[in-house]
Amino acid sequence: MFQNLDIFRTAMAMARHAGNQQALSSQNIANADTPGYRAREMPKFQDTLRDSMIGQRATRSSHLHGNSDWGVEGSINDIALDPNGNTVSLEEEMVKAVDAKRHHDKAMAIYRSNLSVLRSSLGK
Repeated sequence: MFQNLDIFRTAMAMARHAGNQQALSSQNIANADTPGYRAREMPKFQDTLRDSMIGQRATRSSHLHGNSDWGVEGSINDIALDPNGNTVSLEEEMVKAVDAKRHHDKAMAIYRSNLSVLRSSLGK
C-alpha cells in the first residue's frame, strides 16, 4: 500500500507551481510601469504535470498525471494593453496571485491530510 506515495510528490509539485506563480505575478506587478515590458504567464498546473509520473495511470481525462519539472520561465503575453507597449494588467495579476495562494493552501491541506493518514496507519 505504501510503496508508491505519489500523492506527496503531486502535492509538493502543486505547492511549487503556486509559489512560482506568485513569483511571476510579483515580477509582473513590479514591472507594471516599465515601458515595453511583456507580462509573463505560467502554464496551468495540469499542463505542467503531464508525462512525469510514469507509474500512474489516468482512468479519466480529468486526472492529473505527468511532468512537473520546469522553472519560473512562463510564456510571454504579446497583447499590448498600454500605449507604451506594457502588457501587465494589475487586475489580472491580483486574481492570479489569489488563485496561486488558494492552490498552495490546497496543496498543503492535501499533504497534511495524507500525512495524518500515513501516521495513523503506522500507529503514531
